[in-house]
Amino acid sequence: MRRRPVPAALFLPLALSLALLLAACGDASSTGTGADTDGSGPVTLVVGDQKGGSEAILRAAGELKDLDYRIKWSTFTSGPPLLEAVNAKAVDIGGVGNTPPVFAAGAGSKITVVAAWHGTSKGDTVLVPNGSKLTQPADLEGRSVAVAQGSSAHYQLVASLKAAGLSPSDVQVKYLQPADALAAFTSGKVDAWAVWDPYTSQVLQAGQGRVLTTGDGITNGLNFQVAAPSALQDGEKAAAVKDYLERLRRATAWVYDHQEEWAKVWAKDTGLPYEVALASVRRTNSTRVAVAVDSQLVASEQQIADTFTELKLIPRKVDFGDFVDTRYNGDLPPSTTPARS
Repeated sequence: MRRRPVPAALFLPLALSLALLLAACGDASSTGTGADTDGSGPVTLVVGDQKGGSEAILRAAGELKDLDYRIKWSTFTSGPPLLEAVNAKAVDIGGVGNTPPVFAAGAGSKITVVAAWHGTSKGDTVLVPNGSKLTQPADLEGRSVAVAQGSSAHYQLVASLKAAGLSPSDVQVKYLQPADALAAFTSGKVDAWAVWDPYTSQVLQAGQGRVLTTGDGITNGLNFQVAAPSALQDGEKAAAVKDYLERLRRATAWVYDHQEEWAKVWAKDTGLPYEVALASVRRTNSTRVAVAVDSQLVASEQQIADTFTELKLIPRKVDFGDFVDTRYNGDLPPSTTPARS
């Protein structure tokens, strides 16, 4: 089955018209129609995904074969709008970074973290233009930084500023989704951009910027699959979630031993240049290890939640332990297991 087309402007060379990019992107919350379906059977699992995410990995690894349930794909530009769909029961399960669940929990959303992966945070970066005079995070004081609010990049920015002795109030934070942030960054309307792979690799490979700092050693490197409680309460859907997670874990492990192969499939599937896809695979995707949703994970996410509560960026204190379900852990290693190198 052919994957649903993604707006081409997301993958055009950065030097092309920014007006075209913005016009083609339209609504920043979701880039897909939800029309593509894999598998067959009476049960349909609606899966939220991001550019080059779960669907791409599963398809490349051959893990979308012999499904006795249906997977209906819906693609989003970042984690926060994906989790809005989970809360609205429009999506049963979807993949996000380490920060969107905290914001969703703070907003009282009905979400449940059911699976986790630990990888490096080298693809989570703060980028600056090549000609920028900024050389370290402390130089961001008084400067404008684009970031998707509530995304993993948002916490990476906050944590990097804190490590440099700064707070978000010391910089001009511009909340922009990736397409708008890319336009602002390449046109010089912001001084820096906090973002994740493959956008990091896209900018670096195009020679449009350089890395000021990364999240490595700053953030926890966790990625999640987050489900709607209503799906978990449905016996048939809960069984489909279990099978889906097992396939996704196998596919993620497959990537490590097939980096070039997956990069080729991913590039063809999305329209990303092969060099961008491969750089992202090597820097980020291939490093991920499936880990348990355990007490260490909850404690690490609680730290993120408390940080945003103190900054008054989420409206109430969050007990992150109330938003996890450990039923799918099996014999997975602890969440602190080192990323692949």
